Amino acid sequence: MTGAMPADGEFMGVVLAAGKGTRMRPFSEHWPKPILPVLGRPLMSYQLEMMAGLGIRRVVVVIGHLGHEVVRALGDGSEWGVEISYVEQEETLGIAHAVSRLEPHVDRAFFLFLGDIFFRTENLGSMVERFRAGKLGGVLACKREPDLEAMKRNFAVLTDANNVVQRVVEKPRHPRTDLKGCGIYLFDQTFFDSVRRTPRTAMRDEYEITDSIQIYLEDGYPVEAAEVVKADMNVSYPADLLDLNLQMLEASGQDNLIGQPTEVADSARLKNCIVLPGARVGADVDLVDCLLFPGANVSAGKARVRSIFTPDDEIRCVVEG
Repeated sequence: MTGAMPADGEFMGVVLAAGKGTRMRPFSEHWPKPILPVLGRPLMSYQLEMMAGLGIRRVVVVIGHLGHEVVRALGDGSEWGVEISYVEQEETLGIAHAVSRLEPHVDRAFFLFLGDIFFRTENLGSMVERFRAGKLGGVLACKREPDLEAMKRNFAVLTDANNVVQRVVEKPRHPRTDLKGCGIYLFDQTFFDSVRRTPRTAMRDEYEITDSIQIYLEDGYPVEAAEVVKADMNVSYPADLLDLNLQMLEASGQDNLIGQPTEVADSARLKNCIVLPGARVGADVDLVDCLLFPGANVSAGKARVRSIFTPDDEIRCVVEG
């Protein structure tokens, strides 16, 4: 990360971790998406480290579904160099609704992260530099997205030649740009005025943050786009979790990641597997591209490719085609 870092306490961090994650069943019945394991660590811990690297020390986490599990996994945040406080979103009515719960707890400009997305970023500190230099109301983290279908699932960011945002379009059917908003935002406190005036959408019956951003723009607050996201993976389905772990394993240069303590039989054959502490692998097991949660038990003789094992389930993530 390059560029001047903000003074300690200049910005706060906010992470939204209240969603139900219904598409992640059966995981969502036991683990909220933001604390699902990525190489043995909670997904959200990577975001907390990013915030700490920006000089952020105070982080507010919005919790809802199985919120006590989020608190149990992240605690006070000291493991990642931040101090976490928690706010509950009693109803899950969209991102803008979650942000509205934060206003009493935020007293300065703040970074906002969506807690169920894994990000690889480059020069995230440039968002801070732009925010200061331009006296902006906000900066949106973006990436160039060649995948048209991915653009349709996210939001498009339309800018002028100077990267000043002119319009944001939620889930465009016919995107006019390949610049995608990615779920990291930097906002001034004045953004809450726009959040309070955000209407509930007819299509999804939720309060969309893109509507809040558009109101903010129309109120005359300058917002810029920063191409700082190199890759982003929204963990929406079990296969996404497996793929993310396999990508991270490959990047680490390891053939397997075997946590301790685990029980892995000498005759077991593992290739590209993540075995978390407390898992057990029986004799003559043959696993390729698999993820084992703590407490998972793979019985003797089983052969699997692309499966996730939990204490209660096996989820097969077969690649189609």
